Amino acid sequence: MIDLDRVRNCYLVAKRDLLDQRDPSGHWIGELSTSALSTATAVSAVELALRNGSPSSDADRSLVRGGVTYLLANQNQDGGWGDTDLSYSNIATTMLAVAALTITGDAEKNPDAISAANAYIEKKGGLSGLRARYGKDKTFAVPILTNYALAGLVSWKEVSPLPFEAAILPQSFYKFVQLPVVSYAIPALVGIGQAKYYHDKPWNPITRLIRGATFNTAAKVLTKMQPESGGYLEAIPLTSFVVMSLAATGRANSLVAQNGLRFIRESVRPDGSWPIDTNLATWVTTLSINALSVLEDDHSHLTQECLDWLLDCQTKEVHPFTGAAPGAWGWTDLSGSVPDADDTPGALLALRHFFDRGDFDQGTKDRIVEAARNGCRWLFDLQNRDGGWPTFCRGWGTQPFDRSGSDITAHAIRGLLAWREAWPEGRTDRQIENGYAYLSRQQQDSHWLPLWFGNQDRTEEDNPIYGTSKVLRLECDHRSSDHVSSEVKYALAWLADQQNADGGFGGGASVSQVTEGQLESSIEETSLAIEALLCHNKGNENHAALEKAIDWLCRRVEENSHADCSPIGFYFSKLWYYEKLYPRIMTVSALAHTCRALQAGSHADTAPQIVSGSGLRESR
Repeated sequence: MIDLDRVRNCYLVAKRDLLDQRDPSGHWIGELSTSALSTATAVSAVELALRNGSPSSDADRSLVRGGVTYLLANQNQDGGWGDTDLSYSNIATTMLAVAALTITGDAEKNPDAISAANAYIEKKGGLSGLRARYGKDKTFAVPILTNYALAGLVSWKEVSPLPFEAAILPQSFYKFVQLPVVSYAIPALVGIGQAKYYHDKPWNPITRLIRGATFNTAAKVLTKMQPESGGYLEAIPLTSFVVMSLAATGRANSLVAQNGLRFIRESVRPDGSWPIDTNLATWVTTLSINALSVLEDDHSHLTQECLDWLLDCQTKEVHPFTGAAPGAWGWTDLSGSVPDADDTPGALLALRHFFDRGDFDQGTKDRIVEAARNGCRWLFDLQNRDGGWPTFCRGWGTQPFDRSGSDITAHAIRGLLAWREAWPEGRTDRQIENGYAYLSRQQQDSHWLPLWFGNQDRTEEDNPIYGTSKVLRLECDHRSSDHVSSEVKYALAWLADQQNADGGFGGGASVSQVTEGQLESSIEETSLAIEALLCHNKGNENHAALEKAIDWLCRRVEENSHADCSPIGFYFSKLWYYEKLYPRIMTVSALAHTCRALQAGSHADTAPQIVSGSGLRESR
């Protein structure tokens, strides 16, 4: 039996922990994992800038030394490097680390480390293995090869040219020219494309003429897109690739390069490493608000300061990076953020809680409604012709992270339906139904795959537990409970069948390797699965598996290990991260839903039920 008192006590512990993570101003900032990949690119960028004319300083030399020390201390036993300290080695990060150590001269000083790294790279297929990892998406493969070429480790002939001249076109035309990089990587397209042109001009005289004639004009795009912070997307790798490319083409002292270096200097951590991005403040704040609002007995998190901050995060002008219209939210309040279709519905759902439960005056409520209306307009206008929602730009579908996504679409629909009364004129249920139709088409063997989250222990590095849970949550909130579709029934059965032997969900072998044949479940995936399964089940039958999952999560809270992170996030192009607030937030949400279900069940003399799977799995 599920003990309501136990669950409630665990919820209160997890809730207090999450509230304690708030910034003094009332919102959450969080902390992204340290990244060997970011550290390697930053080291290369700073060293190449110093080598190519940027004013030398002891501080910059210390940055390089600190980064090198971190890399050498965090090489995995297999010779490679992973994106985070919880990640398995991968060929991309390993190649970038080798390039950085070569550029700084530390490869010769550490022959054993480099020999082990090169053996790992060779084992993973070398250059062919790198290209195979990313397929037709050149967003990350070409920058890595550029860094390798700048280190003298590969010929410039191995670096694919990027059509930087396309950047001079109006942003609305980008989707028509079938660019080989994702929509948010235009600065890399320009900087790296120009580095390739500078060091290895095309043999075709017409192409050479066009690129030469547009070189300076295209370079101005870097200035236009660079935010006040100096960091493109607030991302160390993207900014570092631009800086190293400018340095390698005689522009280390340009304003763009110097602003990028300023961002790199300001982003370093005390241990000499860099994170993948500055922070996900808006994202983790809305996730926290929505988790804490499941139970209605405490509104202390719905403060005026937090509301004002969230409203201020909404974009007010056309965004220079993607050309996005005003009215949306990005992942942080910092200048390098870009509005997107995951953070915007997250903000809409949070604003719904403020509007419904906050003790605010009419003027404040009017502000909330106006912000919601603008957010809904932005989301409706972003919907793709296939009925789904992309992350950043409508109509970009050539690269994996630009296409419509199931998790993004489900979240967008939830956000829109939360504010039906605020829909702008002309928006109808037809667009929502098109979104549902898209989700129906995307179901694969009873589950859905997300765009921005993965599981490093799965062969394809995807995360169907995350994707399926997000779609089931939409179905739970906005579909009739009297009739459950066959799609949902199959998904529920599939999700229940994913339960591990320990009672949790997801996860995999730890970096230190657990006993072969067993899995370590993750806080994040277990919490998501509990929430999805709970909200689709009523009655008192067949809930033994749910009891085990809730017991597993409660034990983690009681052991004070509910904050243990898993690297489940994709920043872009299979670039892993973890965020210290994810397990805390998801634990609070799952336990809050459990409390609510148990309380409702006690009134109806019932208990939660789970759809039975075929049995617990011992391994993937």
